[in-house]
Amino acid sequence: MSDSQIETVLAVLSTDQAGAEQRLFELLRIPSISAQSDHAEDCVRAGALVSDRLTELGFSSKLVATKGHPVVLAQNFAAGPGAPHLLYYGHYDVQPADPLALWVSPPFEPVVVDGPHGRRVVARGAVDDKGQLSMWVEAFAAWTAATGSLPVRVTAIIEGEEEIGSPSLEAFLAEHRSELASDAAVISDTNMWDVATPAITTRLRGLVYTQIDIGAASRDLHSGLFGGSALNPITLLARVLGDLHDDQGRVQIPGFYDDSDEPAADEVAAWQALGFDEAAFLGQIGLSTPAGETGRDALDRLWARPTAEPNGIWGGYTGEGAKTVIPAEAHAKLSFRLVPGQKPQAVLDGLRQFLAERLPPDVRFEVHSFGASPGFAMDFGSPVMAAARRALAAQFGKPAVFVGSGGSIPVVECLKRVVGVDSLMMGFGLDDDQIHSPNEKFELCCFHNGAAAHARLLGELGKI
Repeated sequence: MSDSQIETVLAVLSTDQAGAEQRLFELLRIPSISAQSDHAEDCVRAGALVSDRLTELGFSSKLVATKGHPVVLAQNFAAGPGAPHLLYYGHYDVQPADPLALWVSPPFEPVVVDGPHGRRVVARGAVDDKGQLSMWVEAFAAWTAATGSLPVRVTAIIEGEEEIGSPSLEAFLAEHRSELASDAAVISDTNMWDVATPAITTRLRGLVYTQIDIGAASRDLHSGLFGGSALNPITLLARVLGDLHDDQGRVQIPGFYDDSDEPAADEVAAWQALGFDEAAFLGQIGLSTPAGETGRDALDRLWARPTAEPNGIWGGYTGEGAKTVIPAEAHAKLSFRLVPGQKPQAVLDGLRQFLAERLPPDVRFEVHSFGASPGFAMDFGSPVMAAARRALAAQFGKPAVFVGSGGSIPVVECLKRVVGVDSLMMGFGLDDDQIHSPNEKFELCCFHNGAAAHARLLGELGKI
């Protein structure tokens, strides 16, 4: 694969930017809200639109039925059996648009407005994930138009349930494991460092999400008749949650840090060189005092340290007026963000031990787990990672930075565990894109740069 061919492909992308935007807008107009049953047909329409577009580009593409919304499965192996094989993942479903009153324009009528970085499109799904998956579809189209084929073998899966936790995805991956076996998965559902600086996400925190139920008396009690003698579950639960962290911000669950991996010193040094402004980061949400472990830099705490966070607490009477009861039960939601090395089951076991050590013998408790996935660190030395670095540097005129994510991307863990494939996370969103919020947007300069970067990635891998 020659550099001149890549330049020809980039020229095709450049001359067809208006067409690429219109194709994106067509997809954005479909209200493919996976969480709402009355939009089930819209999800099918969105999947079919993407599948039909891939068919036009020479893919063998189809909608695969699941217990929920269908998955697009498309393959193009024209590059031949010796070419690298990439697995592209995206999702066509979107979040509900509520509250509608806060949108400046109808959420499923994309509008282009001017912003600090030039033109941007405002619509639900603009960046999460219709805009980002459309970038690599446009890259496929440009290669096909310029050269007649793709330079590598490509499989694409685009699901319709990511926004509701991908309940059908694992079964789909298991059923199609042999078709999906590839050199790497490419996921564009992440962000750049800023509008001019590309980023590759190399680290993800995992997640354990739990609910704690504790009970004491067999029924709610009159606080005058029993107060001072009967145990109060709310008091007990509040005390337990207050013990979660010590004065240095370290989690006190037994064995919590035993298997957690520390990032390499050069990785931490690279994060420090990014010039992250924690004061500005907190200021935009009305805070000024950092939390978490003392003695740790901000990005280290956000990307590479595990956390324990109460997400909700309730019990007793919370309605209007007074009702003087000592409740029989109290409850809390508690989430843990895990780093590479930590084992979700060990965290659950440690939580149960933590509770047992702090609750009186006649207090009953249960811990329910609503999902568990480990943290991940990516391979810096893989050929696909090296090709991505070359592609991004060529497109933006500067090296890509390596960043972490404090959140979780469950598909990364699922692809690794079920299919045995590692992921390259190369996204082009920005922190202010307002995903899941009213007025979600995507900078069109990011959209077009992303399409060009994906085209360059294909060309770089075609040289192997």
